[in-house]
Amino acid sequence: MLETTSKVKDMKANGLDLHVIETKQYKTNTIVLHIKSPLTKETVTKRTLLPYVLQSGTENFSSRQEIRSYLDELYGATLTVDVSKKGENHILSFRMDVVNENYLKDKTPLLEEALKLLAEILLKPVKESGVFQSTIVTNEKRNLKQRIQSIFDDKIRYANMRVTEEMCKEEPYGINVWGYEDEIDNVIPEDLYHQYTTMLSNDGFDLYVVGDVKSESIQELVSKYFTFTNNGKQGQNKVANSKEEIKKEHVVIEEQDVKQGKLHIGFRTNTTYQDDDYFAMQMFNGLFGGFSHSKLFINVREKASLAYYASSRFESHKGILMVMSGIEFKNYDQAVTIIKEQLKSMQSGDFTDEEIKQTKAVIKNQLLETVDVAKGFVELLYHNAVGAKSRTIDEWLNGIENVTRDDIINVGKKIQLDTIYFLKGKGAS
Repeated sequence: MLETTSKVKDMKANGLDLHVIETKQYKTNTIVLHIKSPLTKETVTKRTLLPYVLQSGTENFSSRQEIRSYLDELYGATLTVDVSKKGENHILSFRMDVVNENYLKDKTPLLEEALKLLAEILLKPVKESGVFQSTIVTNEKRNLKQRIQSIFDDKIRYANMRVTEEMCKEEPYGINVWGYEDEIDNVIPEDLYHQYTTMLSNDGFDLYVVGDVKSESIQELVSKYFTFTNNGKQGQNKVANSKEEIKKEHVVIEEQDVKQGKLHIGFRTNTTYQDDDYFAMQMFNGLFGGFSHSKLFINVREKASLAYYASSRFESHKGILMVMSGIEFKNYDQAVTIIKEQLKSMQSGDFTDEEIKQTKAVIKNQLLETVDVAKGFVELLYHNAVGAKSRTIDEWLNGIENVTRDDIINVGKKIQLDTIYFLKGKGAS
């Protein structure tokens, strides 16, 4: 198993939380930098622009093309950036994959060059008049508008965004991770650069290095190149309060020019990654709608033929369970009824020991497949940083294995339906 052949070492280096995973599992070395700050409406649009602007030019490589050319020289190293949210934290991510020089005849210090380049992208952006270049900012503003528009075009993603907005109106989790289109035009290079310096001073920085490496040498390299002062004030974990009292379920029906209805339902689980019954909640989700043997898939999609798709997803850092389904407009009432019935069925323990066994096997297999890839291993470990709760891979596997029938029933009884969102066609009854 990967855990027994890997050593995870956590240390500090110049304002960064450094996590080195020493393993011979992979032929490449992977570097992931996650930058964490509480989600706020005032900063989300500007923060979302930052990784895309930063990867577009540095003091030594003045354009994205020059950076790409240099990556090619490093035996085809890759750089990707992304934006996400975990609970009520806004996460900016940079990832580099680089060949392990130990497998090359030419002993170019590829890992050192990759870390040096990532540090330069983060700390030495190309500038004009002391702020970001206006042409780069203009280009990335246009690209961000297109990303936000693409959510509207993808109705499953759109319905997910809308049910989250409606369910968490008064909470940071309701904020759109990509920011807001009507704010983009007003972003100017000076404001964006101010957001960047605030990020460097206040956000939480977690740097992961995975591969056949030595933690001491990685710590030396990181201390050498990542030279900045960071107090991590904003980066302190924003742990979401999922324990909301639901007085009445909230129903939102929206009409657009669509041919298939999107019925997405949000539940408060009152369980998060930090809780002892987290593993029981993972099992509940698997049995309820997480897999092809789940109640939603079999009873809503297969038996009743009510849905083109029907599944559930658990957001563990906010404690929200989302049910997603695509249905005919006319089947709305019936679909809502049968989804509610599946929840009650789970809460009353209407599932077999064989289904429990099957769900445990699928979850554990998924877990092992996830850590088979360096990026997946990092994402799993990053849950610990976001949730301020440390769990090893072995603890995950044992935690799932030890969940009992009563654990699943008890965690299910805490779940409350909060919001029903239905996107239907214009004029559809």
